[in-house]
Amino acid sequence: KVAIQLNDTHPALAIPELLRILLDIEKVPYEEAWDLVVRSCAYTNHTVLPEALERWPCSMLENVLPRHMQLIYHINFLHLKEVEKRWPGDFDRMRRMSLIEEEGEKRVNMANLCVIGSHAVNGVAAIHSDILKATVFHDFYEMWPEKFQNKTNGITPRRWLLLCNPGLSDLISDKIDTEWTVHLEKLQDLKRWAKDPAFQRAVMKVKQENKLKLAALIERDTGVKINAASMFDVQVKRIHEYKRQLLNILHVMTLYNRIKRDPSAVITPRTVMIGGKAAPGYFIAKQIIALACAVGNT
Repeated sequence: KVAIQLNDTHPALAIPELLRILLDIEKVPYEEAWDLVVRSCAYTNHTVLPEALERWPCSMLENVLPRHMQLIYHINFLHLKEVEKRWPGDFDRMRRMSLIEEEGEKRVNMANLCVIGSHAVNGVAAIHSDILKATVFHDFYEMWPEKFQNKTNGITPRRWLLLCNPGLSDLISDKIDTEWTVHLEKLQDLKRWAKDPAFQRAVMKVKQENKLKLAALIERDTGVKINAASMFDVQVKRIHEYKRQLLNILHVMTLYNRIKRDPSAVITPRTVMIGGKAAPGYFIAKQIIALACAVGNT
């Protein structure tokens, strides 16, 4: 058994590629091959922003991957026949649900390809999944409501606390036993020690030890020595205008200029760390990275 998880639209060509393998190499009949593709693929959408809803020029795909483009046209032909059968004469709906966008330069709508070629489509939060069903993929939801579901993004405390932060984990377990690792609501039991000076000191000790470890790692890997007693101001996310790394950088520049204007001012020592990557074609995000590097080197 094979499961192929399509993480946004970036791996969407896995659908025609698997179909090509089944048809051209394994000689599987089309209907059986398409059924295998749909039952093998599942699509997760993380955001309704354009970079997660890719559209690629048909001319480029015809030149680079001609067989895949043939298959995409055929998938679309059969798909639109089903749409026409379900909603006769609704040409606007057919246009919206087509894999091929005809306005301007012809493009393949990779998000539509992912929905058509998958047996399951999910968002990563209840409100996000509802938005997908109500807006972006509304037509597809009306056609295949059983495909759409929600899988709320989250983390496991066993990896991101128990394994990653053993000092804090041990301190918590000393206070409330180890049940919290499988019943996270047990962490509420720590409230009774929230104002206990001894417990506060123990937490701060663990925090400082972790900061020393990070400072040592940064110095080892980059050669940059940082003040482990400073406030660690960290933003690690993909670089995007709406995530406001630019605002963060402008804040750093403002703090720096205040120090230059008044070196005697009393300030909290701060070490700012910004990490992330930009989508390959996202020019402004790349400029934000360049600005962060320039400010860091000032």
